[in-house]
Amino acid sequence: MNARAAVFDVDGTLVDTNYLHTVCWWEALRQAGHSVPMTRIHGAIGLSGGDLLEHLLGKERDQDQDADISAGHKALYGAWYERLAPFDAAADLLRRLHDEGWSVVLATSAGGPELEALRGAIDADEAISATASADDVDEGKPAAEPVEHALRLAGARAEESVFVGDSVWDMRAARRAGVTPVAVLSGGVSRAALEEAGAEQVYADTAELLAELAHSPFGKR
Repeated sequence: MNARAAVFDVDGTLVDTNYLHTVCWWEALRQAGHSVPMTRIHGAIGLSGGDLLEHLLGKERDQDQDADISAGHKALYGAWYERLAPFDAAADLLRRLHDEGWSVVLATSAGGPELEALRGAIDADEAISATASADDVDEGKPAAEPVEHALRLAGARAEESVFVGDSVWDMRAARRAGVTPVAVLSGGVSRAALEEAGAEQVYADTAELLAELAHSPFGKR
């Protein structure tokens, strides 16, 4: 087992899906009678389904609607599976880290067919050691559990590992797990918000991180 892990969020980090999720949640909420601005929905992307609905609709919402809203989002988003697109150099970045001896682990709120579609879009399965999906944990990001589970799968130490994500929820989860947080701007979250949430370094996208890898937190371990 490797002592160091390169843990990656997927949506908005490796695959260009955040705005698809935003539109699909917006429509699922609209069909359930809720008018929520897309800007608010976008800011919640990265949370698990239940946490996202609580964040947008509050704890006092009619929770009996949650399952139908989540199912609506899932059905709407599923229509995009065959067209999901990875960010530039996403697969090359994972392969480079794998070749340099890192255990590459995905930590994502996706599971089941959605996760399969994302992995298919990335097309770098040979470089991925393990996946910590929403199916494997009780609490999603910003709780530390998804990152901690990823570390356990890799047999890695938090202080030797790096987490790459695109949301404030990713950065908070990494900090709580004791892992160095690195952010990318490709999910549409501002540099200032990511730094405030704990990002040690911020890159435009996976291509810039790959180009700067030797000078990034990965190059310091």
